[in-house]
Amino acid sequence: MPGPQHLTYADAGVDLDAADRSVRLIGEAVRRTHRAEVLGNIGGFGGLFQLDTSRYRQPVLVSGTDGVGTKVDVARRLDRLDTIGLDLVAMVVDDLVVPGGEPLFFNDYISVGRLDPERVAAIVGGIADGCALAGCALVGGETAEHPGLLGQDEFDLAGFGVAVVERDAILGPDRVRSGDLLVAMPSSGLHSNGYSLVRRIVGDRNLHQRHGLSRELGEELLTPTRIYAADCLALRDAVEVHAFCHVTGGGLPGNLPRVLPDGLSVHVDTATWAWPEIFDWLRDTGPVADEEMWRAFNCGVGMVAVLPADVADTAVALLAERDLDAWILGAVVESVPDAPRVQLSGR
Repeated sequence: MPGPQHLTYADAGVDLDAADRSVRLIGEAVRRTHRAEVLGNIGGFGGLFQLDTSRYRQPVLVSGTDGVGTKVDVARRLDRLDTIGLDLVAMVVDDLVVPGGEPLFFNDYISVGRLDPERVAAIVGGIADGCALAGCALVGGETAEHPGLLGQDEFDLAGFGVAVVERDAILGPDRVRSGDLLVAMPSSGLHSNGYSLVRRIVGDRNLHQRHGLSRELGEELLTPTRIYAADCLALRDAVEVHAFCHVTGGGLPGNLPRVLPDGLSVHVDTATWAWPEIFDWLRDTGPVADEEMWRAFNCGVGMVAVLPADVADTAVALLAERDLDAWILGAVVESVPDAPRVQLSGR
């Protein structure tokens, strides 16, 4: 009689050969992000990065982690995976730069229902593109196959990064003063926040149609999150900067208070810019009240620099040279009892 048929990992839905092929496919993308401080290559159990302490007097490491949220569902629906990795890097490194940190290295985690090496390579290629834009090295990661927990074409992403800043150069609320001005840097679109509401509004609409927009709805929704890290560092090195504010979940009202000391508020002149059309479309299609729009989305402002009034024009000009159409958004003011810390007016 024939013996019992032995089960394999592949029978359970995990393809180890596909995992090996994935590592081979992403090798070159990872290597092109490496800085001089990176030791070794992918394939080890941990990424090695030799911090050059001679460059710093009192180096402080800044760490951060984030994901892309339900924007991954848009990428899956469109079967376009080459940009979602850019979003992942942006969500992490643009937090790391807020205290003035220079991004050093990045790790990713990708979970999939079924491991398709070419799809994973597309995702990691986008992560590598993002790391190159941020100036940090992709030193490692993990791809996990989760059959039975995720559908065959479903996936999720998470990322972790580390930056460095001199201790006496850390930016934040303790530097902010009344009279400082806010310089806004434009978002590229929705970035990677509010997509649960976006998906509720979009419903089952055809993502390949425009629906009144100037380009296809899916293309608009999948626009990669802008990576500001290099621009913020260039600004920090050129003029006095007191704080940066990454405008993520919570929008301007939810994030600006995070960089303010007690007793200070900000006045935002909403007449200084026009919302990109996707935000108007979401508000009108929802419909969504303006107050909720401000809380859920960046509404066209992805990063804010808080700096002395006498360098604001210089900052705007410097960012313009870097192809960022920045503008003066508002000012830091003394708080008024019972008034919101972020005062929106002008629109």
